Amino acid sequence: MNLQVSGGSLKSSKAFRWTVGVGIGTIVALGLVLMFLLTQATGNRELYERNYTLLLILNVAVAGLLLLVIGWIVARLALRLRRGRFGSRLLVKLAAIFALVGLMPGLMIYVVSYQFVSRSIESWFDVEVEGALAAGLNLGRATLDTLAADLGNKTRQAATQIAETPDAMAGLALERLRDQLQASDVVLWSPSGQVIASAGESRFLLKPERPSVQQLRSARTQRVITQIEGLDEVVSAGNGELTAGVSGPAANVGTAPRVKAIAVVNNPNVNVLGDSRFLQVTQLLPEGLVANAIAVQEANREYQERALARGGLRKMYIGTLTLSLFLAVFGAVLLAVVLGNQLAKPLLVLAEGVRQVAQGDLTPKAALHGKDELGGLTRSFADMTQQLSDARSAVQQSMSQVDAARANLQTILDNLTAGVIVLDVRGRIQSSNPGATRILRAPLAAYHGKSLGEVPGLGVFAKDVLAQFADYLSDNAPHGLEHWQQSFELNAAVPGAPDNAITVVARGAKMPGTEEFLLVFDDISEMVSAQRAQAWGEVARRLAHEIKNPLTPIQLSAERLEMKLTGKVGEAEQTLLTKSVKTIVDQVDAMKRLVNEFRDYARLPAAELKPVDLNALVGDVMQLYLSDPYADGHGGQRSGSAAAVPVVTDLDPKAPPIQGDAQQLRQVIHNLLQNAQDAQEGKEGARVTLKTEYSDSSKRVRLIVRDNGTGFPEHILKRAFEPYVTTKVKGTGLGLAVVKKIADEHGARIDISNRITDGAVQGAQVSLSFAVVA
Repeated sequence: MNLQVSGGSLKSSKAFRWTVGVGIGTIVALGLVLMFLLTQATGNRELYERNYTLLLILNVAVAGLLLLVIGWIVARLALRLRRGRFGSRLLVKLAAIFALVGLMPGLMIYVVSYQFVSRSIESWFDVEVEGALAAGLNLGRATLDTLAADLGNKTRQAATQIAETPDAMAGLALERLRDQLQASDVVLWSPSGQVIASAGESRFLLKPERPSVQQLRSARTQRVITQIEGLDEVVSAGNGELTAGVSGPAANVGTAPRVKAIAVVNNPNVNVLGDSRFLQVTQLLPEGLVANAIAVQEANREYQERALARGGLRKMYIGTLTLSLFLAVFGAVLLAVVLGNQLAKPLLVLAEGVRQVAQGDLTPKAALHGKDELGGLTRSFADMTQQLSDARSAVQQSMSQVDAARANLQTILDNLTAGVIVLDVRGRIQSSNPGATRILRAPLAAYHGKSLGEVPGLGVFAKDVLAQFADYLSDNAPHGLEHWQQSFELNAAVPGAPDNAITVVARGAKMPGTEEFLLVFDDISEMVSAQRAQAWGEVARRLAHEIKNPLTPIQLSAERLEMKLTGKVGEAEQTLLTKSVKTIVDQVDAMKRLVNEFRDYARLPAAELKPVDLNALVGDVMQLYLSDPYADGHGGQRSGSAAAVPVVTDLDPKAPPIQGDAQQLRQVIHNLLQNAQDAQEGKEGARVTLKTEYSDSSKRVRLIVRDNGTGFPEHILKRAFEPYVTTKVKGTGLGLAVVKKIADEHGARIDISNRITDGAVQGAQVSLSFAVVA
C-alpha cells in the first residue's frame, strides 16, 4: 500500500523546499546584482564613480552572504554525517563532486579572466594612447590658435581700412567688412567703450556685450588681441551641439563657440591713443572643428580620470569575477544538495523502513508516489512489509495455537502421576516432568542436556533403559512394534535388603519425525506392597487354618500323658515328664498366639467410622501401662512400674474428635507402644512419648509415637509396613502391617522415620494423620 511520508519526513520536505526557495532567490538576486555591476561598470561612468563605495560594500556583503550560505550547507552536511544519518555520505560525495565540477572550471576561468582583466585595464592606459590623446588635444589647440591669429591679422587690416571712415559712415563699412571677413558679428567701439556701429547679430541686441577694460587696455598695448569663447559652455552642456551662422537668433551669439578679435583703429588725424576706436570682429568656429576639439578634450579628461581610478576599476572587475566564482560554487553545492535529496529521499525512506523491520516493527511503511524506479522501490518495499506483517500475524496466530496446545500438554504432563523423560540418541535428557522427579527422587531439571546416567543413583537404570532402546531399534522396530515395556527395581543394594527400593514399570518408544526417545514410567511400589500384603494375608489365613487344628490335640495328648504317668515313674523321669509336658503346652500356647495374629491380620474386620475423642481413647489405653499415674509436668501422664519402659503423654487439648473405629484405633496405639517399648528394652534412659497435635491449617489431628531406641535400618524403612518385616528376634513382623492396614481403612496418612540429631540416630517416630469430624 502506498502512503504519504509523514512526521519527520514532512518536516524534512518543508526544510528542503525552503532551502531550494532561498537558494533560487539568492541565485536570482546575485544574477541581478552581477548584471547591475557589469552594466554600471561599462556604461554609466559618472553613476559608477558616484556609487563606487556603495557597490564595493554590496559586493563584499553578497560575497559574505554566499560564504555564509555555503558554510551553512557544509555544516548541515557535516552534522548529518556526524550523526550517521543514512544518505549523508552520498550527499557529501554529490556535494563534493558538483562543487569540484563548478569550482575547477570556474577557477580556471577566474584565473584566465583575472589575467585578462588586469592586462586589459593596463592596456587601456597605455603610454601610446595617452600620447595620442595629448597630440590630438595639442592639435586642436594649435588649430584654434591658428584661426584666432588669422582672424586677428584680418581684423588689424580691416581696422586700417576704416581708419579714415567717420563714425556716421561706419555702418556701411562694417557691413562690407563683415561680408569680406565672413564674420558673424562686427562692432566698432568708441574709446569709452560705447557702440559706434555694428553689423551682424549684435545690432539686434539692445545692449551688446562690451569688451572689458582689461581687454581694451590689452588691445591698445598689443594693437590687436584674439580670444576663443563658448567652448566651456558647450563642454558643460555635454550635448556637443553647436550654434553657427549669423542668421540665427541673437541669443545664440553669446553661447556658440567663437573667435573674437579686437584691434585698435587708429585715427590719422588724432595721434593720441586714448582717443582710438576699437574694431571687434566675431567669427563662429566651424562645427566639426568644435565637435572634434570637444571630443578630444572630453576623451583626454575621461582618460585622465579613469587612469587615476583604474585601481578601483580593477578591484571592481575582480570582485565581480570573484562573485561569479562564488555564485558558481554555490550553485554547484545547491544543485548537489537538491539532487542528493532527490536521490537520498527514497533511500532514507527505505532505510527507515528497513530499520523498523529489523526491530520487528511491521506496521505499514511510507511510500513515495514518484514515477521513477526509486519511488517504485519504496512502494514495493511497503507491499513486502505488509505481506510480512500478514504472514507474521498468521504465524503468531499459529504459534499462539501451538503454545496453547503445548501449554495444555505441559499442564497434562505436569499433573501426570507417571514420569515422562525425553532422551536423545546418546541418552541425554532433553526434558522431563515433575512426576519423573518425584518418582526417581532426583533433580532431573538440573541435568537437562546431560546423560541420564550422570544423575546420582540412576546409572544402572540408565544403562538398562538404553539397552532396552537398543534392542527395540534393532529387533522390535522392524517387526512393527511401537514400544517396549519393562519393570525395573531402583536403588536395590543387595537382594532381600532394599535401600529405599522403588519398583517402576517403564515403557519406551521412538518419537516420530525426530531422533528422540520417549520414556514413560510409573511407581508401582505401593501396588507391589499391596500385592505382597494380600499374598501374606492369604498365607496367614491358610497357616492359621492348617496349624490351629492339630494344636489342641497335641496339648491334650501331652497333658493326658502327664496325668497317666504321674506316680508311675521314678523321680527323675517324673521331673523330665513334667518339664517336657510344660514345654509342649507353652509352645502350643505360643503357636496359638501366632495363629491368632495370623487370623487377625487376615480377617481384619471393616472399620466402622464414628466420631472418636482421640485424647480420651489414649487415656483409656494408657490405663494398661500405668500402676500409679502422676503428672509429668508436661500436662500429660507417665507410666509407672507396670511398664518396662515409661510412656509419656503430651495431649493437645484443642484436638477435635476424629472419624475412626475406637476398637481398631486402640489396637493401633497398643501395637505402636509395644513396638516402641520393645525397641528400647534394656536401654538406659528409655522412654516412649505419645503425643496428639491439631493443625488448624490442614484440619487434621496427628497421633505421634516416639522412642529413644536404635531406630530403623535404612533398608527396613521402605518396607516397614510389609508383613513379616521386623528387626526383633521374637517379633512376627505383623504389628506395623496391622497398623498400616487399619490406617488405610481410616483414610489416614502414616509416616515412619528415624529421629536424627547431629547426624546420629536418636530413635524412631511413627505418626498418623486423621481427618476431623466435619
